[in-house]
Amino acid sequence: MEFLNQLLFLKEQIKFNKSLDFNKNEFENIVIAGMGGSGIIGKIFQEIYQDKPVYIIDDYHIPKFVSRKTFFVGISFSGNTEETISAVKEAEAKKAHVSVITSGGKLERHGDSKIIIPLNNIQPRAGIGYMLMPFLTGFGLASKEQISKTYKSLEKLDKSNQECRLHAIKIRKENKIPVIYGSDPFKAIAYRWKTQFNENAKIMSFSNYFPELNHNEILGIKNFNNKYYFFVFDSRESRIKKRIQITSKITNAKFNIIKYNSDILVENLFYLIHYGDYVTYHLSNLRKVDALDISLIEQLKKELQ
Repeated sequence: MEFLNQLLFLKEQIKFNKSLDFNKNEFENIVIAGMGGSGIIGKIFQEIYQDKPVYIIDDYHIPKFVSRKTFFVGISFSGNTEETISAVKEAEAKKAHVSVITSGGKLERHGDSKIIIPLNNIQPRAGIGYMLMPFLTGFGLASKEQISKTYKSLEKLDKSNQECRLHAIKIRKENKIPVIYGSDPFKAIAYRWKTQFNENAKIMSFSNYFPELNHNEILGIKNFNNKYYFFVFDSRESRIKKRIQITSKITNAKFNIIKYNSDILVENLFYLIHYGDYVTYHLSNLRKVDALDISLIEQLKKELQ
């Protein structure tokens, strides 16, 4: 499937009606293992779910506290991610309740419960809707009405994303490195943008978040702001909003504020995800690179065998 068609397909993914079966009275903690385009799911969920401790694994091994009281989720779009499979095996050995989200592969052989997602010939990073919705619906973070409104918001962005293209044009013309700053509850989305610039547009990019960056990175911004193109997600928190304004002023950095207008968390979440997808898609076209090309990653995997 062409990359643009994969972007257009995101709104259909949020209709995916399979959910994780979680009983919060049965478990003490939640551990989520995943890498790359699959791993971002856990980072997003960790930021927006607060009823139980959530621990993220993006490596081979699990923490010592994992036990029968752990709800463990292994996510791999392909089903063959070696780090995730290693973590799942360790969780099974410790008798944790293991659920897997995958399109197949080796991971499908594991788990007390499984959510099999449609492959549909898309890249793992383009399957974010399939992998995230089981969390949002299973943990009560998205209602049918909210999903319907989110669909319309994504549909609107599909039809009109010229603003995203203008950002891409400026990045290309000025030869700048994108830096994305988020804040709660969208710190993980800023990181998602960073990885999309890496994979889609094949350029370096960096992300951070308020207020943490005010305690360190602010000192670098002032000296190097002419080398970077700053995206900053708007915030509903008054103190964060003030920090954004002051940081821009005292560093002389131009912050491109990315606004979101809904009162619905899931709608804003997917809007920001999709906005970043389109900026990086347009930049890949301007740079004349193939957004789908991951040959270097595949070469690494081959040489690891």
